[in-house]
Amino acid sequence: MSDELKINSIYQVSISVDDLDAAIDFYRDKLGITFIAQFPPGLAIFDCDGIHLMLSAIPGEASAGNSVIYFNVPDIQVAYQTLRERGVEFTSEPHVIHSTDNYELWMAFFQDPHGNTMAIADERGELVP
Repeated sequence: MSDELKINSIYQVSISVDDLDAAIDFYRDKLGITFIAQFPPGLAIFDCDGIHLMLSAIPGEASAGNSVIYFNVPDIQVAYQTLRERGVEFTSEPHVIHSTDNYELWMAFFQDPHGNTMAIADERGELVP
């Protein structure tokens, strides 16, 4: 597709936690990170100067060594095709993760050579809690 694609910004970092309420207290109240919203089934989103921090307390999910880096892309379909052409093997095709009347969040997941999960993300519209 495009040899001009450069990934150079992080959209979101995900951290697994055992106790979401305690984690919200720590990140919001102790560290002072701006709290955006809490979503079922056990997710909380913070804003770290434009980079989202997502806390995840989903039952059965490991609580350590399970961080995910999400990279912003301007057009997820173009980025997906370009990265595939570069040999990146995706575990999922681009799809909507969350949507509201004025917002859609598209993602596609892949792994680095060491098995660390990564994703490309494309926000469309405005997320309003």
